[in-house]
Amino acid sequence: MKTNLITVCTILFVQTVFFAQDSTDVVIKRTYTTKFLDKVASPEIDGLLDDPGWNVIEWEGDFIERRPDENTTPDHKTKFKIVYDEKFLYVGIRAYDSDPDKIEMRLSRRDGFQGDWVGIFIDSYHDKRSSFGFITTAAGVKADFFTSENGNNEDESWNPIWYTKTNVDKEGWTAEMKIPFSQLKFGKAKEQVWGIQLDRQYFRGAERYSWQRIKQDTPGFVSEFGLLEGLIDLVPQKQLEIQPYTVAKMETFEAEAGNPFRDGRDGQITGGLDAKIGITNDLTLDLTVNPDFGQVEADPSAIALDGFQIFFREQRPFFVENKNIFDYRVSQSEAGNTFGFDNVFYSRRIGRSPQGFPNTEDGEYVDQPENTSILGAAKFSGKTKDGWSIGVLESVTAKKYATIDNNGERRKEVVEPLTNYFVGRVQKDFNDRNTFVGGIFTATNRDQLTPELNFLHHSAFTGGIDFKHQWQERDWYVGGNLIFSRVNGSTEAISNTQQSIAHLFQRAGADHVSVEEDRTSLTGTGGNLQLGKVGNGNWKFETGATWRSPELELNDIGFQRQADDIRHYTWIGYQTLKPTETFRRVGINYNHWSVWDFGGNHNSLRFNTNSWQNWDNNWFTNLGITYAPKQYSNFALRGGPRLRQASEISFFNGYNTDRRKKVRFNVFHRGQKGTDNSYNSYNIDFGVTYQPFNALSISANPEYGINMDKLQYIDNIDVNGETTYLTGTVNQRTLSMSLRLNYTINPNLTVQYWGQPFISRGRYSDFKEVVNPMGSKFNDRISLYPENQISFADGTYSVDRNLDDVTDFTFGNPDFSFVQFRSNLVVRWEYIPGSEIFLVWSQDVSQSGDPQNGLLNDLGNNIFNDEKSQNIFLVKATYRFVL
Repeated sequence: MKTNLITVCTILFVQTVFFAQDSTDVVIKRTYTTKFLDKVASPEIDGLLDDPGWNVIEWEGDFIERRPDENTTPDHKTKFKIVYDEKFLYVGIRAYDSDPDKIEMRLSRRDGFQGDWVGIFIDSYHDKRSSFGFITTAAGVKADFFTSENGNNEDESWNPIWYTKTNVDKEGWTAEMKIPFSQLKFGKAKEQVWGIQLDRQYFRGAERYSWQRIKQDTPGFVSEFGLLEGLIDLVPQKQLEIQPYTVAKMETFEAEAGNPFRDGRDGQITGGLDAKIGITNDLTLDLTVNPDFGQVEADPSAIALDGFQIFFREQRPFFVENKNIFDYRVSQSEAGNTFGFDNVFYSRRIGRSPQGFPNTEDGEYVDQPENTSILGAAKFSGKTKDGWSIGVLESVTAKKYATIDNNGERRKEVVEPLTNYFVGRVQKDFNDRNTFVGGIFTATNRDQLTPELNFLHHSAFTGGIDFKHQWQERDWYVGGNLIFSRVNGSTEAISNTQQSIAHLFQRAGADHVSVEEDRTSLTGTGGNLQLGKVGNGNWKFETGATWRSPELELNDIGFQRQADDIRHYTWIGYQTLKPTETFRRVGINYNHWSVWDFGGNHNSLRFNTNSWQNWDNNWFTNLGITYAPKQYSNFALRGGPRLRQASEISFFNGYNTDRRKKVRFNVFHRGQKGTDNSYNSYNIDFGVTYQPFNALSISANPEYGINMDKLQYIDNIDVNGETTYLTGTVNQRTLSMSLRLNYTINPNLTVQYWGQPFISRGRYSDFKEVVNPMGSKFNDRISLYPENQISFADGTYSVDRNLDDVTDFTFGNPDFSFVQFRSNLVVRWEYIPGSEIFLVWSQDVSQSGDPQNGLLNDLGNNIFNDEKSQNIFLVKATYRFVL
C-alpha cells in the first residue's frame, strides 16, 4: 500500500511538472509540390543531375539542423528536387560541402549507413505512423527500411528494387534516386498527398540535417513529416516478382566408425521459389516454396543455468521482412524488466528442430534431422488507405522422420508431425490517426500425433486485442493489450505443460496452482495497461502493469519465459534538448518494478536509476544502478517451494568511442551481488573495430563472464518418499570472442566473415540441500553436506545423510565444460537488382570439454581440431523476375 501511494503521488507531481513545462514553440508544416514529366525525358540515373527532366521544377532547400543542436542553421546547405512519370518517382539531392576531399565514402553491404548519406522518407499511406525510407551513401551504398509505430519500429530487411547513383564534385556531392511506384503503397485518389521527410547525415560533424523540422522532444517521427503534393492521376502499380533459387550443398563432418549415417560426407542439390504478388497496390502476397536459409548467419553460442529458454532473433529473410506487422509483444514498456521478448508470435517456432527423438537400443544408430522442413508459406500483408493494417501468415511444415539403423536393418520413426501454423493480425486507425485498435489470432495444428509424440499439443490457439490512444499532439498516450491462450492435447501433453519450467504447477506450498493429471486443455490470459507522456518538454514518464495468468501458454508459436506473474512498473526520464560545452545530450532515468504471483505473494521489488551521456567529443557512456530489497523465486527450485533470495545490488556501465574514427572501441560491463554474498556475477565485453580503408572493416569482441551462486539448482531427488532439493555452489567461467570482417568490393559485391569461439565451464562444490526455503538468513535456508556425508567416485556423488554407512541417494557429477566454435564466410554478389549469388562456408564445432582444464587450454584442445568440425559448403543462386 505504501509503495502504491508513493507511486500515485509521484505521478501527480510529475504531471504537474510536465504541464508547467509545455512548449509554446509551434512547428510549421512544410509543403513541397512536385511535377509530372510531361513531354520531357526522364532523368538518367548517373548521379550528375544534369538531365533536362530536372529543369521542370525549382530547387527546394532551407534544411535545419536536427542533431545535436536542434533548430539551428547547418554548416553546409542541402537542396533537392522531386519529379515523377507514369511508373517512377525521381529524387535529386545536392549536398554541399566546403571540403569535398573529406567527404566520408565508406563502403559497406546494403543497409550499412556508413559515412555521409542522404535519404528520403515517404509516408505514402499518409497515416502518420508508417513510412518507406530510401537512403544512399556518398559511396553509392543503398539503405532502405520500412518504419512503423511512428518511427519506433524499423524493418531493415525490407529490400525493394530501386536505383541510385552518386557523384562527388567541387561543390560537394550529389545523389539521384529512381523509386518504382510498385515498391510503394498508396490509395487511388486523383490527387495524392503524402508525408515526406528528407535527411542528411554530415559525417565529419556527426550532425543530422532535416528538411522538415522535428523537435528533439517530439513524440514520434512519421507524424512530424512535411507534405508532398502535386501527385496527380497516379496509376497504382501492382507488384509481381518471382524469384526461383537453386542450392548445391556439400557437408563434411567427423566420421564415426560403424555409424552408416556418419561416413564423413554428404551432399545434395535443391531448389525452391519465392514470389511477391501485388493483390492490390497496397496489399501484397508473399509466397515461398521449400525455402532455403543456408546463407543466414548462425546463432551466437549461449548457455543458461536458470532452465529458461534463450531468445534468438529471427534471421531468415522470409520471416524477417514485414515482421513488424505481426509483432505483438505481451508487455513492451519503457521501463523494461517486463519480459519484453515475450511475444504472441515467434517465427522461429516454424521450421524448428524436431521435438521428438526415437527410442533406440544398444548398437543402433540414428539419423536425426536437424530442422523441420518448411513445405511452403504464404504471407498476405499491407495497409489500406482507410487505415486498415492487415497481416496473414500461413505455413506448413513437413512430417519428419528419424531413420534408425540396426546392423543394416532400418526403420523410421516420426519425430515431428505435419504441422500447420496460422497468424492473423489486423489494426485500424481512427481519430485522425491518433488512435488505433487491433487484434491478433494464431493457431497451431499438428496432424496425427503418434504415441511417441503424444507429449505435444495437438492444437494451440492464441488471440488478443490491443489499443493505443494519443492526445495533445501525441505527447500523451494510454495503451494496452489483452491476450488469451488455449492449448489442447493428451493428458500427458497437458500434464507436461503444467510441470514445465514456465508453469511449475507442482511446486510445493503453492495453494493457487496444482497439477491436474486428467486435464486435456489449459486456458490462460495475459495483458498490459500503460499510461505515459513522451513529448513536449524535457520530462517523460510511463507507468503501467502487466500480467500472465498461471495457465497462459504461448510457446507453440510464441515466446514466453514464465507464467503466474503480475508486475507494476514506473519509469520517469529527463533528457536535455540542447547541447552544452560538455555534452551533446544527456538522459537521466528512474525506474521501479514490483512483482507478485497469482497467489498474492510479493516476489520482487526493484529500484533503478541510470543515465546516458553523449559527450561533446561524440563519445557515448552510460551507467545504471539497481537495488532489490526483496526477492523471492517460484522457479529457482524447479518445482520446489518458493525460495527466498538475498537482496541485491547490481550495476551496468558502458563506453563507446567516436564511431567516426578509423579505430574505435567499446566496453560494457555489468555485475550483480547478493548482499549476503550468496551469489555474484560479473561480465565484461570489450570491442575494437578497425577500418584501415573504406572498403574493409575488422572487429573483435572478446567477452568474459564470472558467475558464482551458492544456491545453484542441481536436482530434486526423492529420498524415502520425501523430496530433497539439492543445490551446490557453482563457479562458472565463460569466455568468447566474436570476430567480424567485412570487405566491400563494391556496393553489390561483398565478402563477410563471422566467427565465434566459445567456452563455458562450471565447477560445483559445497553441495547442500534446501531445508527452510523462507529462512531470513542464508545459513537458515540450507544444510551443507560435510565431507563425512558425501563422497565421490567414478563420476558419481554418494550422500549418507544420517552417517549410518548406508547411501541415501546418489547424483552425477554436475561439472560441465561446453565448447563451441561457429563461423560463416559469405561472398554475396547482387549481379542485377534483386538477383544474387551466394558462396558460403559454415563451420561448427560443438564438444564437451574437461571441466578441470583451464579455459584457454580446453578451448584450444577442442576447436582447433579439423577432425571434429562440421563444414558446410554451398552455392546459392537466385534470379528475380519482375513482371
